[in-house]
Amino acid sequence: MKDLLKNLGLILILIGVVILLACSITGNVNNNVVLGTSAVFVVLGLISYIVINKRITD
Repeated sequence: MKDLLKNLGLILILIGVVILLACSITGNVNNNVVLGTSAVFVVLGLISYIVINKRITD
C-alpha cells in the first residue's frame, strides 16, 4: 500500500500527460476545459508527490 501511495503523484502526473497527448493527437487543443483538467492533474500530482514523499519514510 505504501508503494502505491508513494507513486500516487507520478500516476496523477501521467494522467495529465496522457490527457494532453490525446488532445494533441486529436487536434483538440482549443478546448480550455480539457487543457485545464490536465493542468490540474499535473499540479496536483506534483504537490502530492512532494508532500507524500516527505511524510512517508521507509
